[in-house]
Amino acid sequence: MITATPHRCLLVLVLTGATAFGACRPRSESTPGPGAPQGHVAGAPPATHLVAEVSHGDWQMPAGDYGNLRYSTLDTITPANAQNLHAITTFSTGIPHGHEGQPLVLHNTMYVVTPFPNNLIAVDLTRTGGAIKWIYEPHPDSRAVGIACCDVVNRGATFADSKIIYSLLDATVVAVDSETGREVWRTRVGDISRGETFTAAPIVVRNHVLVGNSGGELGVRGYVAALDVATGKEQWRAFNTGPDADVKIGANFRAFYAKDRGKDLGVSSWPSEQWKLGGSTVWGWLSYDPETNLFFYGTGNPGVWNPDLRPGDNKWSCSIIARDADTGEARWAYQVTPHDSHDYDEIMENLLVDMDYGGRPRKLIIHPGRTGFVYVLDRETGELLSAETYQPTNWASGYDLTTGLPRIDAGKQTHFGTVTQGICPSSTGAKDVIPSAFSPRTGLLYIPAHNTCMDYEGIEANYIAGTPYLGADVKMYPGPGGYQGELVAWDVARRQKAWGVQDAKFPIYSGVLATAGDVVFYGTMDGWFKAIDARTGNGLWQFHVGSGIVGNPITYRGPDGKQYVAVYSGIGGWMGAVAFPDISADDPYAGLGVVGAMKDIKQYTAAGDTVYVFGL
Repeated sequence: MITATPHRCLLVLVLTGATAFGACRPRSESTPGPGAPQGHVAGAPPATHLVAEVSHGDWQMPAGDYGNLRYSTLDTITPANAQNLHAITTFSTGIPHGHEGQPLVLHNTMYVVTPFPNNLIAVDLTRTGGAIKWIYEPHPDSRAVGIACCDVVNRGATFADSKIIYSLLDATVVAVDSETGREVWRTRVGDISRGETFTAAPIVVRNHVLVGNSGGELGVRGYVAALDVATGKEQWRAFNTGPDADVKIGANFRAFYAKDRGKDLGVSSWPSEQWKLGGSTVWGWLSYDPETNLFFYGTGNPGVWNPDLRPGDNKWSCSIIARDADTGEARWAYQVTPHDSHDYDEIMENLLVDMDYGGRPRKLIIHPGRTGFVYVLDRETGELLSAETYQPTNWASGYDLTTGLPRIDAGKQTHFGTVTQGICPSSTGAKDVIPSAFSPRTGLLYIPAHNTCMDYEGIEANYIAGTPYLGADVKMYPGPGGYQGELVAWDVARRQKAWGVQDAKFPIYSGVLATAGDVVFYGTMDGWFKAIDARTGNGLWQFHVGSGIVGNPITYRGPDGKQYVAVYSGIGGWMGAVAFPDISADDPYAGLGVVGAMKDIKQYTAAGDTVYVFGL
């Protein structure tokens, strides 16, 4: 449905003069989207190459590029002038819930997907302060609200074939004409009656829309699926648990480690029929390498949280998997944490880059894990090249690179009826789904990190379709060192932290943006949007927005040729939802344990629903 009277749903507020965006640039000058490999980036070391084009004007897909780098070649905003940034315009989406994800910008239009009910708002950037072109209202099934685990968030849309394509909370995917706001197709992929919801952002590869499901806390069975970009018809589906035929493991599958080899491990590594309730969902980010036609993703926690109820490795939970984009066929898999006992989902971003590593050129996956380790893998084979900690971590002392297995501290393993205390990091991880950025110029990975720890007890759990299936009591609290969040600059080649910017009060729960101007942008849960020097971490500028930031900043070239930066302000998500008035801060075990770590957030921020645009 297209709303003819947009101002009843959304308010546009102009903060500056009439020249904020300037005159319209012809469509023919718009920057093309990600495609063939781009190779070297100006200012990067000679051996550093990217797998695909990065953003250099528009922002057409969730991370800006297939490699998930969240890097833009725009360089007008620099450390020398960032102090002159100011708010150009703001507008309200009218939905005061967690605003994760990021806008898209193309053809002088900004596209914003709201939290449930997942409206799509098109904003004309050629008009002073921005003006609403249309609003598409999909009216998803309201039952999804009561089923969704951790707020009614949406992680954004993608653009392809003149369509804006995104997921709805009720496990549906829609495609909308980018010019008119008309619905082109609508496909029901999942089943909310079983507890499935969709919160992740899809990507489009060739003629495939790649999507994954959510609902690991409700006993669903995780998968990725491909839809036809023209029609929405499902092309294939690959599960992450079950027999090899369902997981699409066949003759071309080559796991690097012996622990990940064997027939039907998605069944035999589970007790009885537990794989059917085995979680392993795909609610994070997808990456793609055009040269090999492989896409990469991480899977979520095994169901149920109580590890003693599911003895075995529980494959393919908490794994990184490479698949052929045309067929869904698995090429390799690496299980990061066999038999997870801490809810360490590995749905985090997999950043793809070619660079010198360990003395020779390598095709890399860089994966900042929930476990507290930065994993670097060879993306051709799945070999683990390094695993080093970036936040206080004690569940394991490191990884054996010859076996791919963690060196686990048995005293920090969790069990039925036993309270295991002082586990670091907590179930929210040393970082959560909120994405990092990588600058090929600095060689640094910028990680939005958490320093939270927890007490964890396995308890009984009974499965009822569409209801929580947890099996654990968890209490979280700030970790050691007197801080709870940190923007970590990680030197990938040297396998170590270069520097960090700490936040004493809260985890960093905003995505990160890196630019060719050597400026990094991110936000805080108490509502500060910040620009820092990409090489030193020195603060350059900050602006206090109306609500905590859990979304991901983007940058784009406006119709006047100037560089702008946009970000959502709207606290929410798993940790941020404690700020909502209907969430009590009195029970530290509430919110799957996050209340204990976030009990003070109501003093600093409240629900919000605003898109901010900044410029010089």
